[in-house]
Amino acid sequence: MATYLTRTISSGVTTIETQKFTISFWVKRCATGVQHALVSAGNGGGSEEFTIRFTDTDTLDCFHYTGSFVGRLVTNRLFRDTNAWYHIYFVYDSTNSTAGDRMKLYINGVRETSFSASTNPTQNDELPWNNDQRQQIGSNSWGNSGNGSSTLNGYMSYFYNVAGSIIDVGQFGSTDSTTGEWKINTSPTIASYGGQGFLVLKDGNTITDQSPNSNNWSSGGTLTKSEDCPSNVFATLNFLDEDQATSNTFSNGNNTLVSGGNGARSTLAANSGKYYAEVKLTSGNGQMNGIQDMSKKINANTGTVLLLASGATLYVAGSSSSYGSAWSAGDIMQIAMDLTSSTKKVYFGKDGQWWNGSAFGSANPDNGTTLSDDTFYGFRSDSGVGTPTADWNFGNGYFGTTAISSEGTNASGHGKFEYNVPTGYTALCTKGLNE
Repeated sequence: MATYLTRTISSGVTTIETQKFTISFWVKRCATGVQHALVSAGNGGGSEEFTIRFTDTDTLDCFHYTGSFVGRLVTNRLFRDTNAWYHIYFVYDSTNSTAGDRMKLYINGVRETSFSASTNPTQNDELPWNNDQRQQIGSNSWGNSGNGSSTLNGYMSYFYNVAGSIIDVGQFGSTDSTTGEWKINTSPTIASYGGQGFLVLKDGNTITDQSPNSNNWSSGGTLTKSEDCPSNVFATLNFLDEDQATSNTFSNGNNTLVSGGNGARSTLAANSGKYYAEVKLTSGNGQMNGIQDMSKKINANTGTVLLLASGATLYVAGSSSSYGSAWSAGDIMQIAMDLTSSTKKVYFGKDGQWWNGSAFGSANPDNGTTLSDDTFYGFRSDSGVGTPTADWNFGNGYFGTTAISSEGTNASGHGKFEYNVPTGYTALCTKGLNE
């Protein structure tokens, strides 16, 4: 997604804020094997640049470049998890007398110490960050005139910049005593942000500074609010769990799929509970959407219940039967997965009404397809005819880049959907899984 943030600093620059600062943010990648710039500042001509980026080999690279690398850390660690949020905490302090502590990088609360490249900055080195050069979040200032490059394909949240001082990593997160997971602290104690400090992307897509300063940012492209956040991860389509023999294109945070065959499954799955999702038949009606036993191969028919929209045909483990009238482009398919009872079932709805065995006319799911396996199930999206576009809403409240037109009721409080979420159902998300 070619969306990024930019800010121009015209006054108030102080030397100490270019020599010492704390950056903390959360990021969720939606692609691997490509360069994603996360933080960048420079003159646009390539002669000086400060950047934090994922490289095209999936390492994390933090550097200050002025014709050569004045300071640099490149991790040996690879970042290829597209389901999880990473907490990235970076400290720069060139005033520190200990050379090895002038640049420090923490991932999920743990300091990185294994690097393929490591260059300590010179003492009192000044960066273009918090300086009067172009500042960018989610894109690269390197050698371009301000239009953004290497833009992040993913999500970002809770971006803190504390200028002129170091804030301990423990202010931004803590380790859960039960799970051992690093979890976000949304209210860190920060005595002063400094003159160029700011907080953006707090609880959504606001680029208005939430610190006491007024260091607001501008957006290049359309910045979309996501319910997916560090404290509640929502399912998306998993591009790592696709049929490599077919042609698939993922976009919009891996919620949009253009598929030419066996498509992809959701990043999350469950073996108990009730879960709901929606998918809009955005381009054509050739989608096959439904669920699959996650222990089966994606290109297999076993463990599948898929509805082919163009022929109004239901496929259960590959066997077909008629299923109502044909769908049209623009229709919204509703899928409810009930994994609570001894007889587990999946239900399909269309534009707000559920199939009741003879037509789409029921207000609630009441005539479902029995699942044959007592196992983990996830959502699946395929192409049955042609290369259709399917826009999934796992709870973020969008079909592609278009927001839902009128939010339905949802007693669970997890996710935003076009139609009413059936009683007892919730979005397939980490909070929904743990209830």
